Amino acid sequence: MKISQRARSIAPFFAMEFGKRAAALAGEGHDVIRLSLGEPDFGAPPAVLEAAAAAARGPLPYTAALGLPALREAVAGFYQSEHGIAISPERIVITAGASAALLLVTAALVDAGDEVIVGDPSYPCNRRFLDSFGADVKLVATGPESRFQLDAASVRANWTGATRGVMIATPSNPTGTSVPPAELAAICDWARSHGAWRIVDEIYLNLGDRDAEGRPPQTVLAVDNSAIVINSFSKYFGMTGWRLGWCVVPEELVPTLERLAQNYYICPSTIAQQAGLACFTPESLAVCEERRQEFGRRRRLVLEGLAGIGLPVPVPPDGAFYVYFDVSGTGMTSWQFCERVLQEAHVALTPGKDFGDCGADTYVRLSYAASAAQLQEAIRRLGEFMQRLAR
Repeated sequence: MKISQRARSIAPFFAMEFGKRAAALAGEGHDVIRLSLGEPDFGAPPAVLEAAAAAARGPLPYTAALGLPALREAVAGFYQSEHGIAISPERIVITAGASAALLLVTAALVDAGDEVIVGDPSYPCNRRFLDSFGADVKLVATGPESRFQLDAASVRANWTGATRGVMIATPSNPTGTSVPPAELAAICDWARSHGAWRIVDEIYLNLGDRDAEGRPPQTVLAVDNSAIVINSFSKYFGMTGWRLGWCVVPEELVPTLERLAQNYYICPSTIAQQAGLACFTPESLAVCEERRQEFGRRRRLVLEGLAGIGLPVPVPPDGAFYVYFDVSGTGMTSWQFCERVLQEAHVALTPGKDFGDCGADTYVRLSYAASAAQLQEAIRRLGEFMQRLAR
């Protein structure tokens, strides 16, 4: 059987690969702590589970390809209540996870040969969608000096006549760092003035740190109302396996996305959508906010623990639930470090190779979406591993 060049060119998602290895070790009876995947351990809020159970007892027909009108309205209301941004529900497209949102948007915008600027490191699957539709993905190296994020200077320096768009994730996977609002506005202004689209992945936005007045991080829509926003129910609402997401797009793009959704997957899961309505109740939002604060406590635990065992974090995260730490002092590449830690300490991590070329051998991603007890045990095991290396 002949496999397409498109499929053959896609590298494995190494976080999942290390997850498979961790599962194999666990199957052999080992106690493996899995910090390789960004999956909150809390699960969905109780009201969401109750809503799903109630929905399962009734009919579950297809919904409109763009999603339940009530859910589109609820998402628009969330932007108003949380971010002070008024968005028409008509601009909200409910999707089968954030991945489906990226699928629709890239299918709508990208032609073969279009150049798209993406930061390096960055979440690999985002650029795989661009690759699949023939984009020329230009990975722009970033480092601690720019918080591992694109900035306006790097975007301008790498812009060419072929550039058709820019893709940004803030907060970022794998680093947990955000683009400062003024910098994000400058990037968007530059791209917009050159007729290019802006896709901003805000999946982790509501897990970001609050400001001194307790306000959540600013959505890009506050500075660029025509930017395309990707978001998900997976992270802040803890609904990873439900495969439910959304995007916010300019109104003129909605009919195109509707046609694509009808053909690609008909509609998002009906039961997930009906359950997702319960995310926006005061009860569920209070649960999610407490969980966000718990992630902050876990972050402090991990940062203090890594510092204590000699694994530096060049830029502390301000959102998501990831820490990107430097293993160059061990004398190993990130891949070697992750392999040995999994085999010898039974802690699953993700090497920087997953996220691009820049710093691929230097950095390792740790997800602190696991429980505090697991994180404490993982730090203890990593500390013992580092002591063995020193000896």
